[in-house]
Amino acid sequence: MGKLVFMFPGQGSQYVGMGKEFYDTIPACKKVYDLASEASGLDIPGLCFEENDKINITEYTQIAMLATEAAILTALKEEGITPDVTAGLSLGEYGALIASNVMDMKDAFSVVRKRGIYMQKAVPTGGAMSAVLGLDAEVIEGVCEKTEGIVSIANYNCPGQIVITGEKAAVDAAGEALKAAGAKRIVPLKVSGPFHSQMLSGAGEKLGEALKDVKIADEFIPYLANVTADYVTKASDVKPLLTKQVASSVRWQQTVERLIADGADEFLEIGPGKTLTGFMRKINRDVKVNNIDKLEDFKNYVGK
Repeated sequence: MGKLVFMFPGQGSQYVGMGKEFYDTIPACKKVYDLASEASGLDIPGLCFEENDKINITEYTQIAMLATEAAILTALKEEGITPDVTAGLSLGEYGALIASNVMDMKDAFSVVRKRGIYMQKAVPTGGAMSAVLGLDAEVIEGVCEKTEGIVSIANYNCPGQIVITGEKAAVDAAGEALKAAGAKRIVPLKVSGPFHSQMLSGAGEKLGEALKDVKIADEFIPYLANVTADYVTKASDVKPLLTKQVASSVRWQQTVERLIADGADEFLEIGPGKTLTGFMRKINRDVKVNNIDKLEDFKNYVGK
């Protein structure tokens, strides 16, 4: 028997209008956005659906993305579609937590609102991230280790696409060295901080405090953590891994390869955009992959 994986994207694929068709059409989805508003103290429908400048600012992006992912997930659950295993990239790990019944939806919204604030405030200036295209991970790791200052791998996305993070001068210097080492391109990313670098360790510590009072289920659908690219099987491991995740590398390619090795043969990306679907095609073209972003995608998937 094959396995169906629900996978959830992270920041970067957000857009104004995301999820609006679900909000307008499916009452259970509207309730999800309303719950996100209640948990965060923000107008989440306004943030997601109306033209605004906040949607691309981390402390707002994260809760907006998670609300949209949870709304689409809720629509799927109403159709009786559930995963065998889940995973999510960075912020998307919280979508996986909800889908796996690890954490109550309202608690996840509350935690992610705080996570966004902590990450935004941890390094207001002085950080950078760049995508490195066309170079092996081992070469990039070696260059980062030799570069003066703080620079490391933020995301192992897929073959030929790895993101580095850290102090701007160090990221720029590493970028030049990586070009010399044969990288096809170095693409500076438009982000508001050096995410998944040690510069965010303070934000991770604050998140750890915020997680102390959050209830974690004793039994849940299996999910894989970004930090380890491995299954989380014990409730006691959830909070330490989420705390560490903020300042650690996201091992997405390794996560997907582990899932496929364990028999996963269908992947469903739930949320705005097709970022993870694109990564999947570079990791392994032989597995089935779909994405649900729009209401039309949902209807096509469930056969309506």
